[in-house]
Amino acid sequence: MEKPRFWPQDDGDPITCHEKLRVLEENWQEVQDIVRDAFEDAMLMGVSEQFMRARLKDMVDSLASPKNGGQAV
Repeated sequence: MEKPRFWPQDDGDPITCHEKLRVLEENWQEVQDIVRDAFEDAMLMGVSEQFMRARLKDMVDSLASPKNGGQAV
């Protein structure tokens, strides 16, 4: 998956700070690498692809937001 072309703020305006963009892009690459490795490992160990995709989606959906008091969105 390609990195996002821009990183929108809550108001829709893009993040423009070069340091923030660098961190966001590094984090994107790290997360993508880790998730891909975990997914591939699960497939090689015989886990159902459908099950693993659903668990990964559930994990993202359950992330707590520091913006709303630690509640999942």
